[in-house]
Amino acid sequence: KNTEEALLLYAMATPSPAKSMGDPGITPLSPSHIQQNDTDSNAHTGPSFIVVVAVDFGTTSSGYAYAFTKEPECIHTMRRWEGGDPGVSNQKTPTTILLTPDRKFHSFGYAARDFYHDLDPTESKHWLYLEKFKMKLHTTANLSIDTELHAANGKRVKAIDIFAYALAFFKEQALKELSDQAGAEFDNTNIRWVITVPAIWKMPAKQFMREAAYKAGLVPRDTPEQLIIALEPEAASIYCRKLRLHQMIDIGTKTTQNGFSPNENVGAGMTQAKEPVRSKRQSRTFLVENVIGELWSELEEGDRYVVVDCGGGTVDLTVHQIQLPEGHLKELYKASGGPYGSIGIDYEFEKLLCKIFGPDFIDQFKIKRPAAWVDLMIAFESRKRAAAPDRTNPLNINLPFSFIDYYKKFRGHSVEHALRKSNVDFVKWSSQGMLRMNPDAMNALFKPTIDHIIQHLTDLFDKPEVCDIKFLFLVGGFAESPLLQQAVQNMLHGRSRIIIPHDVGLTILKGAVLFGLDPSVIKVRRSPLTYGVGVLNRYVEGKHPPDKMLVKDGTRWCTDVFDTFIVCDQSVALGETVKRSYTPAKPSQQVIIIHIYCSEKEGVGFISEPGVRKCGTLRLDVTGTETSAARREIQTHMQFGDTEIRAMAVDVATSRTVKASIDFLAQ
Repeated sequence: KNTEEALLLYAMATPSPAKSMGDPGITPLSPSHIQQNDTDSNAHTGPSFIVVVAVDFGTTSSGYAYAFTKEPECIHTMRRWEGGDPGVSNQKTPTTILLTPDRKFHSFGYAARDFYHDLDPTESKHWLYLEKFKMKLHTTANLSIDTELHAANGKRVKAIDIFAYALAFFKEQALKELSDQAGAEFDNTNIRWVITVPAIWKMPAKQFMREAAYKAGLVPRDTPEQLIIALEPEAASIYCRKLRLHQMIDIGTKTTQNGFSPNENVGAGMTQAKEPVRSKRQSRTFLVENVIGELWSELEEGDRYVVVDCGGGTVDLTVHQIQLPEGHLKELYKASGGPYGSIGIDYEFEKLLCKIFGPDFIDQFKIKRPAAWVDLMIAFESRKRAAAPDRTNPLNINLPFSFIDYYKKFRGHSVEHALRKSNVDFVKWSSQGMLRMNPDAMNALFKPTIDHIIQHLTDLFDKPEVCDIKFLFLVGGFAESPLLQQAVQNMLHGRSRIIIPHDVGLTILKGAVLFGLDPSVIKVRRSPLTYGVGVLNRYVEGKHPPDKMLVKDGTRWCTDVFDTFIVCDQSVALGETVKRSYTPAKPSQQVIIIHIYCSEKEGVGFISEPGVRKCGTLRLDVTGTETSAARREIQTHMQFGDTEIRAMAVDVATSRTVKASIDFLAQ
């Protein structure tokens, strides 16, 4: 028997994934090999939770919000964070984390930043300080549990540990606040957690967040349904369709809402949110008005709108269509976007500093005076928010004393001298020890990032699926930028109305809570990948490539065939299950192994094609069982439509079942 298998495996010289894995394989069981779509309507029922807590883990800032299932229209956003910056709304806290020299969690957010900043430079170089680390999950090509991040002092730490520490911090904060409100210890099993991720993230990054949540003890691994991974622009979309007119700014019309005209500094008006605020033990509660609001009454069956989620790291675009009467949402075009968030502007500023002071100095300064570098970026941040299309007066950026001092030591001449010599236009030295930036110089720092966003929007609006868009919702922290708002307005030429919700940075957080309360609100999604399993088919001369032929017990097989379950960008309903029936290629086989593959391409013929990767394995052991049928039928189910995908295999004769969550992190 084993020699047969060995023959089966080495029948051809060309390497084949199926052969190198050494499993005899499965073959489609005709005629029952038909696609059945069962829509399981209660995909998300399960234990009932008392409260939903959403964590918006952003590139630049993070926060949490919650609502009790009994009072779904009251969304509580966390208390104002201690130590906020002037001129920056501190509803969210910076995504910064500090570990002690022996790598234990110390603090998160403003607290981490301030503590790190106050350390003596001789000490601070031993502490591990990380910021803006979320982008690593997007930019790492082969993400795994072992992926590493670099702290400010250059030391390496495991990414999974950092993400788990951050989530554990939010868990502790939320439980503390819930216990305060309840007047008793609040039990984590009563919480449904929601974590938001960018829609354009690849599956490994989404799974990485789930793994970090397990590690942080947010939810136990055996109750995965207690945690929902929500897509950021989807959450924003759910919130936006509940908006009342007094909760947003329509920048297309010149009418004033909330008593200030849209062409005044929008950012300033936004901070005074005109939502009914209830004070409850100093936690801030927003009432999401469930009444069909005025904006809602303008949305009709089949209306389409685009949500542009402009965050710190990424920009995500989603296109949704309203399905009445319940107002469910249907995704019309797969999420797109890219790493064009507002930190792109910080990189441009860093490039400008390198141009003036030399990259060798900037690199050294970051390592030798990390806290001062953080200071400089905070100073830049507040000036960045003051950039506007019609600004005429210069923007001053404070240079920390240690920057001026260290530069003189490093170069032997003054910062002032460097600026004069660098002949960088529009940046001068002011006698108060500041960089004076002409507005044109500041706008130039925004240009590459905004150009990327506008290019992407232009491409999106050229797609046939994306026509007749009624509204464009601009959300995320970067949406507050008047420069970005103006660029979007110029690009649209009045084709859609541009709507910016108040408290635009909290839109995703509030939408994520609403999503956790009712995950079935999104009814149809587009699959980001093509999924299938590897099978053996009967070899057909002329149809199959000769190097894929395999002879076994006198039967000629074609190996490495990719049997498609669902195609990239195909519409999938929530909870939709695709079923296929297979049979072992060798009837006596006792362990049936089914490998699941995925690809970003639409048409995949063989699992050996470039870009096809294995993302899961179902191992069904049928040892010691008999089947009366001539061929043993193994049914394979894949359930799509959620942000995660579930797979299972059933031996029809014995009802033995195995489940697998699809693993995108296995290397």
